[in-house]
Amino acid sequence: MLEKNLTGKRVVITGANSGIGYEAAKALVEKGAEVILAVRNEQKALAAKETILKGSPKGSLVVMGLNLADLKSVREFAQNYCSRFHSLDILINNAGVMIPPYQTTKDGFEMQFGTNHLGHFALTGLLLPLLKKTPNSRIVTLSSLAHRGATIFFDNLDGSKGYKAMKFYGQSKLANLLFAKEFDNRLKEHGILAKSIACHPGISSTNLFKVGKKDAPGYLKVLMNLFLQSPKMGALPTIYAAIESSLDGGEYIGPDGRGNRKGNPTIETPASGVYNQETMKKLWDVSEKLTGVVFDFTNA
Repeated sequence: MLEKNLTGKRVVITGANSGIGYEAAKALVEKGAEVILAVRNEQKALAAKETILKGSPKGSLVVMGLNLADLKSVREFAQNYCSRFHSLDILINNAGVMIPPYQTTKDGFEMQFGTNHLGHFALTGLLLPLLKKTPNSRIVTLSSLAHRGATIFFDNLDGSKGYKAMKFYGQSKLANLLFAKEFDNRLKEHGILAKSIACHPGISSTNLFKVGKKDAPGYLKVLMNLFLQSPKMGALPTIYAAIESSLDGGEYIGPDGRGNRKGNPTIETPASGVYNQETMKKLWDVSEKLTGVVFDFTNA
């Protein structure tokens, strides 16, 4: 059963100023949690904070700057957070970039893999000491239906040998899914009580048909609202993964409707053969090497 009262719980949500992250922040604040909006655009996040607090005037929201496409920013966020707070109950790795033209992060990674996966990988590793100290903490990482049929291009992670936006988006979302599962495996192996869970929003009207700063045309927005998940519904798997008490860790949560495109949250089975142990270990090792962040699994 979903917990009703999250008073005293502290939650970090990346990319929480709009879309699914915003709806998740709103719902968790309404349940009493203190939510940290970890965002690149602090001005937009402050506006989101103001809107949320109008509906939950007693809620607690904090805005902190975080650019997942810059490992220096990720490290600074983790340092600032750990100096300011002494617990972290729920980390929601939500922020994402979808099908941009080819570009790289500050550290030279392909933008989607670098932001969606490596940025969150580094953030989680840097916050792990605090997650270990917080009883029954939870890490939720957002994947996507795009993981189906996707591949990790280990010989072309930076896209320098060729780039197709949707294929590299699929790669980043597959990496999110594999990371969440491998992380949970390692937590259990080392006797750490934190749980890592993956989820996806189905097909939400927040994450399609927008490239760069261009919005979908009006007629397309009407069709999107008719056939796709609303942001509020799209956030339900995230909320479920974050607070559902019956979950053991390692699950994949998504909508229960046809094709898992929309509906209410349920435990879902990923695409067949996704959890390849060799691929998961290789991705983990590569991620530690590229980010310079090595996870400390000592159970102190």
